[in-house]
Amino acid sequence: MAATPNRQFKNICVLSGFTYGKHKEFIEAALDLGRSIAATKLHLVYGESNRGLSKMVSEATFIRGSQVLGIIPRVLKPLGSSSDSLTEEELVVSGMQERITEMLNHADAFIFLPGDLATLEALITLASWAHLHIHQKPICTFTRNPSVC
Repeated sequence: MAATPNRQFKNICVLSGFTYGKHKEFIEAALDLGRSIAATKLHLVYGESNRGLSKMVSEATFIRGSQVLGIIPRVLKPLGSSSDSLTEEELVVSGMQERITEMLNHADAFIFLPGDLATLEALITLASWAHLHIHQKPICTFTRNPSVC
């Protein structure tokens, strides 16, 4: 789904895996994305995690002065967040579907990095909701060429 040229974005939701992946370029892409979000004065919404690509994006964004909102299901909180997290704001929700709904409520667009089955579930859910006209927000996968969405 392509964005219209005059569409203004304030909050970008990034979804990615719980791990760093097998390739160094995934880490570089996550750091580049976080830097780009901050450089363009956008805010980050993400599935809060204190590890993996999510951590890389959130730290790169937060360190450069952008607001960060981490949304995490209660059941994953012991696995995915920590009290020393750089996240400015944390929203704990009851489950995975509520997490996707809250991400939809807080974000103007979605970017997917390499991920796991939960990342795939979120992509399928958001793409399905777009198909059903529940939302009209852009959904992209991050590549080294930012003009590709």
